[in-house]
Amino acid sequence: MENQFFVYYILINMNSLGINKPKKNTKVVVAMSGGVDSSVVAALMKQEGYDVTGITLKLYDDAKKSAEGRQCCSGQDIMDAKRVSDKININHEILYYQKKFKSEVIDSFIDSYASGETPIPCIQCNQTVKFRDLFKYAKDLKADALITGHYVSRIEKNKHASMYRAKDHSRDQSYFLFSTTQEQLNYLRFPLGEIDKSETRLIAKKLNLNVANKPDSQDICFVPNGDYSSVIKKFRPNSFKKGKIIDLSGNQVGEHDGIINYTIGQRKGIKISSHKPLYVININANDNTIVVGEKENLEIKEIFLRDLNTLAPRKEFDKIINIKVRSTGRLLKAKLNFNDKSAKVEILDKETGISPGQACVFYSKDEFGDKLMGGGWIDRTYNNYLST
Repeated sequence: MENQFFVYYILINMNSLGINKPKKNTKVVVAMSGGVDSSVVAALMKQEGYDVTGITLKLYDDAKKSAEGRQCCSGQDIMDAKRVSDKININHEILYYQKKFKSEVIDSFIDSYASGETPIPCIQCNQTVKFRDLFKYAKDLKADALITGHYVSRIEKNKHASMYRAKDHSRDQSYFLFSTTQEQLNYLRFPLGEIDKSETRLIAKKLNLNVANKPDSQDICFVPNGDYSSVIKKFRPNSFKKGKIIDLSGNQVGEHDGIINYTIGQRKGIKISSHKPLYVININANDNTIVVGEKENLEIKEIFLRDLNTLAPRKEFDKIINIKVRSTGRLLKAKLNFNDKSAKVEILDKETGISPGQACVFYSKDEFGDKLMGGGWIDRTYNNYLST
C-alpha cells in the first residue's frame, strides 16, 4: 500500500501523456536501455494502467565491459531490462540493430575523427536507430506514444509539442536531442523531465527494481573506458599516420602519431617543451598537421553550422538567443544568420575550445523555461588566429 501511494504521489506531479483515450486502451512503447531511468518510466506507465511494451535495442556485438568502464547497451543491460519487464509484468522485445548502428553511428564516428573532428555518437544514435527506426517500429505496433527516460521536459500547447531543458539542469539531456523532428516530438513523451535523479532512484527502490542502485553509464557504448583511438585502430588501423605539430606561424615544433589522438583544446599528451602551456588549436586533416598555441588562442568568435534542424519559425531567431556548444557547457548569448541548411553563429560571450564535429544547440527563454529551438553540427570555427 505504501508503494502504491508513493508512486501515485509522484505521478500526479508529473506531466500526463495528454492522449485522449482511456489509459487501459492506450498502448505505449518504452525504450528500455536497462538503466534505472527507463526502467522507472516503464514501471510508472504500468502502474498508471497503460498497455506497456518495453523494447531494448541490441546495437553492437562486443559486450565486454571492464571493471572501470560503465557502458550502456551492453549484454548485461539487455538482461536487466528483461528482468525489470518480468517483474512489472509487461511485454518485452529486443530489436537487433547492430548493422544499422555500425553503418550509421560507429562508421560515422570514425570518419569524423579521421577528418579531425570531435564527434558525438550519442546524438547520431538518437537521430537514427532510436528516434527514426524505433519510432517507426512503435508506429507499426500501433502504439500511441514512444516513451523514453531522457531528462527533458515536453510541453504541449494547442496540439503543438515543445521540448525544454529538464527541471534538473545537471541531468538535462536536451543537447543530445537537438535533431528531434516535430513529428517525433509530437509522438514522444519524457516523464522524468520534471523530477530529479534522486527521486528517480527513490522510485526504483520503492518498487524494488533490480536496477535501483545500478550506476549510470559513463562511456560511449562501443568505446570501452573512453579509449577512442583503440576503436579506430580496430576498425580502421590505417588511420594512424605520423605528421607535423606546428605553431601558429607554421613552424614545426614536434611530431604526432596520428591526428585521431588529439582534440581541440587538449593540453596533455602534446609532449612539447614550452615556457607556457600549449593547447591543440586546430587539427588539419588535409595536410595531417596539429596546430598548437596558448590558451588565449582557443577563444572562438564565430562558428559555421551544417545540417540544421529547427523546431521554431526562422523569425524567432532574429533576436539574440542562447546556445550550447558542449553538453556540459553553459548557455551562451549568440546571433544567428541562416543560409538554407547552414548558419553562421556569432558568439557574444567568451568561449574557448569549440571543436568541429560537436553540436551547437539553440534555446530561447519563455514562461516555461529554456525551450529547445533546434541546432546544427559545427562544421568549422573562426577566431582571430586561424579558421578551422
